[in-house]
Amino acid sequence: QIFINNEWHDAVSKKTFPSVNPATGEVICQVAEGDKADVDKAVKAAKAAFQLGSPWRRMDASHRGKLLNRLADLIERDRAYLAALETLDNGKPYSISYLVDLDMVVKCLRYFAGWSDKFHGKTIPLDGDFFCYTRHEPVGVCGQIIPWNFPLLMQAWKLGPALATGNVVVMKVAEQTPLSALYVANLIKEAGFPPGVVNIIPGYGPTAGAAISSHMDVDKVAFTGSTEVGHLIQKAAAESNLKRVTLELGGKSPNIIMSDADMDWAVDQAHFALFFNQGQCCCAGSRTYVQEDIYHEFVERSVEKAKSRVVGNPFDFKTEQGPQVDEEQFKKILGYISTGKREGAKLLCGGNPAADRGYFIQPTVFGDVQDNMTIAREEIFGPVMQILKFKTIEEVIERANDSKYGLAAAVFTKDLDKANYVSQGLRAGTVWINCYDVFGAQAPFGGYKASGNGRELGEYGLEAYVEVKN
Repeated sequence: QIFINNEWHDAVSKKTFPSVNPATGEVICQVAEGDKADVDKAVKAAKAAFQLGSPWRRMDASHRGKLLNRLADLIERDRAYLAALETLDNGKPYSISYLVDLDMVVKCLRYFAGWSDKFHGKTIPLDGDFFCYTRHEPVGVCGQIIPWNFPLLMQAWKLGPALATGNVVVMKVAEQTPLSALYVANLIKEAGFPPGVVNIIPGYGPTAGAAISSHMDVDKVAFTGSTEVGHLIQKAAAESNLKRVTLELGGKSPNIIMSDADMDWAVDQAHFALFFNQGQCCCAGSRTYVQEDIYHEFVERSVEKAKSRVVGNPFDFKTEQGPQVDEEQFKKILGYISTGKREGAKLLCGGNPAADRGYFIQPTVFGDVQDNMTIAREEIFGPVMQILKFKTIEEVIERANDSKYGLAAAVFTKDLDKANYVSQGLRAGTVWINCYDVFGAQAPFGGYKASGNGRELGEYGLEAYVEVKN
């Protein structure tokens, strides 16, 4: 059902849609399909909760932090159940859901709980006999639209800063993976958040998502997802009430392996950078640039590693790779693999479905990839690795930056001067050096160029959720 005002509702239209287990293709359950009418109801509830003098507006900032910590406690209490629900609905291995996703969710909520009474204004020495000061005030009703690749974690990334700074939320969860976020709605109520502070709507982008982006009473919209939808949201915001917009969008992140890198470590990390979460990461290292004198050895070892990756039932502890999230993604990825072969990239392993049922794809590696090939330009969002060859540092920086995206990048080298030089030359929001996919709630994340605008996490992540009043 739909969660509005701390109560459960059917969709106004009474419509539902199925949530599917990607490991089997079977329907798990039917979920209420929210659309414009439900968004209107939720925004009304949120506005009421944000009224001057309401319990939420009068609440001590430290108490908001206490509620966020209480929510983190409840998520910890129900950690095994939430991890199982995430794996059932999304397909990621249970061991990853439990050890990685849930751990990061709890840490994120606790981190922002700590900020709730510490992000404040200044007194400013203005010329003349005046007393001047600033207040950090909540933006108001925040529309938040989250993706299916890390459902619980993206929910925490969005709720943490919004609630710490005293906003109210209308969240649209991905239609592919609504279940874990709806379970968390129960815990939000149990933690003691007042009615209307958080409202959660399962539904589709073109209906529910569009209604949030163009709503005249939504003050801000935050979206994580594809660049193509990011364009639509920014346009809807501009054409409605000029609501504030933060976007965390697609990527085609370069991972640069210099010839002096530690080979074992670089092969391991480049594999992880691409294949983690079934390749369904916006910041995946999906263009692996390898310096020419180590290229052949690196390719050989990467192919060995891909061939030994265990694909299978996500509830089996030996499994490293589960299914892709749904049939649409499954077909899209297989389409990119065909394109790669057709355009002349060398298929070195994988390339086919990995099971008779469910949306499993073999870990796939392409060698001899050229910068102008489709698989080197477009985001595949699946377990397909592209390996490209380069000669010099100047050349690889230029090629790495020749993309409409700028979300993340990495460089592997033992030479600190090279690491510094390359990391400063790369146009990307995050640059990892001799590591990949290192995240912490304390450090900001976001993109240059078509990878979005604004930052999430860290102190920087609070800025999008406050208005500065002088």
